[in-house]
Amino acid sequence: MFDNKIKITALDIDARGIGHLQNEDGTDGKVIFVDGALPGEIVSVQVYRKKASWENALVTKLHKESSQRVKPDCVYFGICGGCSMQHLTADAQVAIKQRVLEDSLWHISKIKAKTVLRPIYGPTWGYRYRARLSVRNVIKKGTVLVGFHERKSRYVANMETCKILPPHVSAMLLPLRQLIARLSIINDLPQIELAVGEDVTAMVLRIMKPMSNADEVLLKEFADQHNVQWWVQTQGLESVELYYPKMSQLPAQSKSRLHYLLPEFGIKMPFKPTDFTQVNHHINRVMVVRALRLLDAQPHERVADLFCGLGNFTLPLATQCKEVVGIEGSASLIDRAIENAVANGLSDKTSFRTRNLFEITANDLLDLGKFDRYLIDPPRDGAAALCEALAKVALLQAAFLPGRIVYVSCSPGTLARDAGLLAQAGYIMSCAGVVNMFPHTSHVESMAVFDLE
Repeated sequence: MFDNKIKITALDIDARGIGHLQNEDGTDGKVIFVDGALPGEIVSVQVYRKKASWENALVTKLHKESSQRVKPDCVYFGICGGCSMQHLTADAQVAIKQRVLEDSLWHISKIKAKTVLRPIYGPTWGYRYRARLSVRNVIKKGTVLVGFHERKSRYVANMETCKILPPHVSAMLLPLRQLIARLSIINDLPQIELAVGEDVTAMVLRIMKPMSNADEVLLKEFADQHNVQWWVQTQGLESVELYYPKMSQLPAQSKSRLHYLLPEFGIKMPFKPTDFTQVNHHINRVMVVRALRLLDAQPHERVADLFCGLGNFTLPLATQCKEVVGIEGSASLIDRAIENAVANGLSDKTSFRTRNLFEITANDLLDLGKFDRYLIDPPRDGAAALCEALAKVALLQAAFLPGRIVYVSCSPGTLARDAGLLAQAGYIMSCAGVVNMFPHTSHVESMAVFDLE
């Protein structure tokens, strides 16, 4: 523990200020990461973790303030671990994420995009349509907590509102606490999965033992009062089912079925509350439009959508090209994507394949046939096996390579790694930019275009 003045020169990917301790001769010494500090600031700090080559610290006093510093709008900032960048202007947040992307590309694979895309951004509050809320009955405090974890802690933050959740959900946090306090399963309900659609708010109760008749009455009363759907999960994800109102009570075309829209393409996407969908519906719509514009698929072309999920890109693509093949590792997910294609009248221009894309080989790609373009939208682990397979296809049968690839990423590190692999296959990065899917957080979503040289 010590108090020392530190000059902050940059931010890291977790939105911590980066500075250096000073050696006795005045030169820069060990790196120090300071929570809550911004570039250009001079701060006094208190160290809470020491390692041989770096230290972690908290700001104890601000001697020189950055012009980009703002007062956080959320009263729980610094306590709740949900957001880490609220003390920074929205524009500066996006600029830092762009720098993280560019630095990752260069440091990991020595690649620079020929063109930097304008960032995609939108509303900074009320945007989070998906969330996992932790539930804790804190007996010592005589209260139930519902919300996100405290920063760097397993404890649940004592929050009564949340500005990144839709306003109607934020207003439900206190009533939810009061409801759970009355349930017999109060100590057997560790989390609530939230999913908000166009007309529906769904909540999945993860319950560890059966509910009582009184519990059922309370849940139904809450659902009717707050216009929510209750789903329950008793075991794994396969056990998730609609509890109230029953599916049989919802007409096939009812607005009460959970869905989101891609209005630019006339597409309605049904989903379950535990399905992977983007948390930010507004940004997702803009992202899909940009991805398809950059892919520039032509009416006569065959396109592959890899890691297709429910068809978020597959179905819009089907409105623009001759054929789209959606490829995903889960057979059940493929079945859902087929259902969505049929529901949107696009089954004649789409087909789907089940492939483990984390183990795919060059021969697998050749067996799938020639594609003019690829859209790749992998999870955080990236698409290393796929990109390695493309590099081998370049050696075996280069004519099978797609002429253009649009890669949508949720991890700058794995995108940078995969960009290096695509370079081995003969691709150049034509452009890249960030997508501010999660304002006020350090999460960096991005998009890049690769063209054959």
